Amino acid sequence: MHSQTWKSMAMAALVVQLSISMGVDSSSPHPDKIVRLPGQPHVGFQQFSGYVTVDNNEHRALFYYFVEAEIDPESRPLVLWLNGGPGCSSLGLGAFSENGPFRPEGRVLIRNEHSWNREANMLYLETPVGVGFSYATNSSSFVAVDDEATARDNLLFLQGWFHKFPQYRSTDLFIAGESYAGHYIPQLAKLMIGINKKEKLFNLKGIALGNPVLDFATDLNSRAEYFWSHGLISDSTYKMFTSACNYSRYVSEYYRDSVSSICSIVMNQVNTETSRFVDKYDVTLDVCVSTVFSQSKFISPKQVSERIDVCIEDETVNYLNRKDVRRALHARLIGVRRWEVCSNILDYEFLNIEIPTFNIVGSLVKAGIPVLVYSGDQDSVIPLTGSRTLVHRVAKELGLNTTVPYRVWFAGKQVGGWTQVYGNILSFATIRGASHEAPFSQPERSLMLFKSFLEGKHLPEIF
Repeated sequence: MHSQTWKSMAMAALVVQLSISMGVDSSSPHPDKIVRLPGQPHVGFQQFSGYVTVDNNEHRALFYYFVEAEIDPESRPLVLWLNGGPGCSSLGLGAFSENGPFRPEGRVLIRNEHSWNREANMLYLETPVGVGFSYATNSSSFVAVDDEATARDNLLFLQGWFHKFPQYRSTDLFIAGESYAGHYIPQLAKLMIGINKKEKLFNLKGIALGNPVLDFATDLNSRAEYFWSHGLISDSTYKMFTSACNYSRYVSEYYRDSVSSICSIVMNQVNTETSRFVDKYDVTLDVCVSTVFSQSKFISPKQVSERIDVCIEDETVNYLNRKDVRRALHARLIGVRRWEVCSNILDYEFLNIEIPTFNIVGSLVKAGIPVLVYSGDQDSVIPLTGSRTLVHRVAKELGLNTTVPYRVWFAGKQVGGWTQVYGNILSFATIRGASHEAPFSQPERSLMLFKSFLEGKHLPEIF
């Protein structure tokens, strides 16, 4: 038995050593390297995709897509990007709809001129297991998945990914994402800092959170003021929406299957006045949305009477369900017939949304990790007012003074948004004209804000 155990350990060490050597040996191709995606234009940077196993016993594996920086990837930081949901794909949303190098258009891919890999090496992760191409052979892995398990798997993924790509182990690492990633990212970063206290494994340099869920009540209840201030609801409905039944109470009741009669009355009135013809993710638009906006469906449970019209063909869904694309990505469909933007097999503990994470953000700042919270200012799902309030609360609790007062920032010759910085480590910024998925709706402004954060400036050019 002892001999068998020793052999198993020796074999495991050999596998790790082989994976490390494959990552640094430029003479042989990396097994996860993408030769070429179907329909893609010629590019000078490398792409990789594949799996990292996070549980051998349960055969659970997370799928990733990695795009090296356009220029000098060795000198550029590494950014892990996570979308929210919970249960929505960072491949389909982040990579192919928001800030990746390509966007599907019919049978081909077109370049995204404001791709974030102009500034960084971008790593997109489909998490948790059951999302996109990530899989488990045991269906019990999809049941009662929560924030704690997701953070643990994401940590195991990063450790495994660095075995595949050891040349990036000492690279400056940033984690960015949006929506429910306001839960995913702080909890992952907290685990990483805990490990670093024992052994420096992660060179974490900062996190950026876009329109994030940080505090259930503050974030969701800011919706009423946002609707009212943008002329979407009447004075009387605003009063009901803040006193008789606020939004956090409605969502809490909804996921407990116990919606009260008063909340039903209030929400019916809110939905009637805001109408189904206005896009809640960008209140300046008419409803004609792609599934790029699916990642907040759990934050915004729909009344039966509310119907969303999808009036454009979703190019990303069609592209990622092509067999030749799956082959090029080294992707597999296990336990599902189609790739979906948001998982329909994942049974997530949605009441985790009620557990605040802004306090974890505060602990990260206290540990010396720079944090940027940014808001697309046309989003009513997670409005800027809630995020702004929470950032100010964190700064106050930590005793951080304002180092840059609230002021405008510029993207070229246009106003990019507004920003404020606390203690040169915590910052809040709006992205003018942006939706819930800011890089999708305002790609140039989002890229400029992201670039300045990577450079440690916390904010773009200001006047």
